[in-house]
Amino acid sequence: MRKIPLFIDALSASVGKSFGWLILVLTLGVSYEVLVRYVFGAPTTWAFDFSYITYGAMFLMAGAYTLSRNGHVRADVLYRFWRPRTQASMDLVLYILFFLPAVAAWMYAGWSYAEMSVRFREVSIFSPAGVPVFPLKALIPVTGLLLFIQGVAEVIRCILCIQDGEWPQRLHDVEETESVIIREKQHLAEAGVVDEPLPGHRETGA
Repeated sequence: MRKIPLFIDALSASVGKSFGWLILVLTLGVSYEVLVRYVFGAPTTWAFDFSYITYGAMFLMAGAYTLSRNGHVRADVLYRFWRPRTQASMDLVLYILFFLPAVAAWMYAGWSYAEMSVRFREVSIFSPAGVPVFPLKALIPVTGLLLFIQGVAEVIRCILCIQDGEWPQRLHDVEETESVIIREKQHLAEAGVVDEPLPGHRETGA
């Protein structure tokens, strides 16, 4: 049960980091528009659509990743002073009563919205270029699904915290701890101090 949240964290991270590359695509597209508009006096007809579609896709698909990192805004004026069990109990109630039902409604409504857009191959009405917008709208129910799965991981974390009295590690906590251990062992090896082998290495003997 403890490995399930970490597996879901890894899924959310892989999706979020993959779509994070869109910031590079967005930067290049906007830079091109600035160049042709102000240097050559020939603005494109697709720059606005390209910008909001690219940014919208990145924003949507980063939601579950941000939740897995506990990075969403939290009004923790009182929350931060509570004990972990109290925090987990409050989070569990909120996830079950509000978060999961809201995301389920998002998926239900988003599926109909996306299905209609894909069926008609919807294009933008904001420019004569006819930029397709149905791929962006198709991401709406996908985003809901990823958020729901990550929400399940958060519910499991709350249950584990209530049982143990402390919050279980998140994926980035595990990654950071492993990096610290590797660095410490590398420093010891450079100093000539005999220690356990680095992770991923095996000592062989005669």
